[in-house]
Amino acid sequence: MFNSKAYALGANRSCIRELFEYGRSRAAVVGEENVLDFSLGNPSIPAPQAVEEAIREILRQTPSVEVHGYTPAGGDMAARDAIARELNRRYDWDVTPQELFLGCGAAPELIAVFRALAVPGGKILAIAPYFPEYAPFVEESGLEFGVVPAQEPDFQIDMEALEALVTKNTQGVIVNSPNNPSGVVYSRETLQKLGALLEEKSREYGHPIYIVSDEPYRELVYDGTEVPFVPAIYRDTIICYSYSKSLSLPGERIGYIYVPRKATDGAALYAAVAGAARSIGHVCAPSLFQKVIARCTQIPPDLESYDKNRRTLYEGLVAAGYQVAKPQGAFYLFVKAPEGDGEAFSQRAKEKDLLIVPGKDFGCPGYCRLCYCVPYEKIQKSIPIFRELIGKTH
Repeated sequence: MFNSKAYALGANRSCIRELFEYGRSRAAVVGEENVLDFSLGNPSIPAPQAVEEAIREILRQTPSVEVHGYTPAGGDMAARDAIARELNRRYDWDVTPQELFLGCGAAPELIAVFRALAVPGGKILAIAPYFPEYAPFVEESGLEFGVVPAQEPDFQIDMEALEALVTKNTQGVIVNSPNNPSGVVYSRETLQKLGALLEEKSREYGHPIYIVSDEPYRELVYDGTEVPFVPAIYRDTIICYSYSKSLSLPGERIGYIYVPRKATDGAALYAAVAGAARSIGHVCAPSLFQKVIARCTQIPPDLESYDKNRRTLYEGLVAAGYQVAKPQGAFYLFVKAPEGDGEAFSQRAKEKDLLIVPGKDFGCPGYCRLCYCVPYEKIQKSIPIFRELIGKTH
């Protein structure tokens, strides 16, 4: 016997992963250069040289038992101190190492937070478009998952729709900015309105409604776009951060949870997050990369190639007649399917070896997601195909 819910999650595979694996098998037939795979958000720029130098230096100078040994459950204090100092420098804030819990990437961090917030009848809201894995993360944590409909065409937050869904059972609202899948960044005005609404509802229902801010793309922004520091706007904010995208380390599984002491019941909330991380076995994040992060928190990503891809793809799609929200961050673009059916559009593109993810699982079935963290030549090759798919030949 086995768990039926777990079986369903394993048997009904992510459409993103299925497209990615199809692309790999298809490449073996027609050649990798002929498969335009925009399915998976896997960073295409190498980790900064400073990261590689830090790894070599640590391995050369630090005893092996220290490099590969256990750290405290919430992370090495030197790494937490370095992260706190960098956040304070960047945002003029007052983070302390004791408010940080180092995690094995954003996914288990989010699960730990959701489990910490799981009370009988509790509910978490996501704002469409949203990362599809939020649903199983929330539901398997014992909470109900709800979706706020997308505000088209700018993909900011529809406050009226959100207010209608917030009830006494709402424990938190997920914020993901820069957003996967749209690349949109929530403006300061949007976040201020969100904070004001949640403050009002928290008073009305007599308990805090937390913002769970999922921030793996925080450093990936273009054109000088501001990514506001959410705890400075709304005190009951929990941040889940990952270095997978900012330092191109998706396979190393390293990040942190920030639980502000100023949040309502901040100390107890931190303990609950730590306990939830313990319950899922995600403590003692990889020791080597804790040491790497301690030396590299201030290193910015090199966004030149992503920005070039973004501009070329966005301008090409708009010129062809597509409706697209201009991406301000991350490395995603969310395009409206010409016929209003994302799955049908994805299938038509697939027949031309152009792999794009239908938007149904992101909460927007009329759209498709494109990941532009690919070689520039593939961006160029894709434009004529997109023109053909919308019915333009010149």
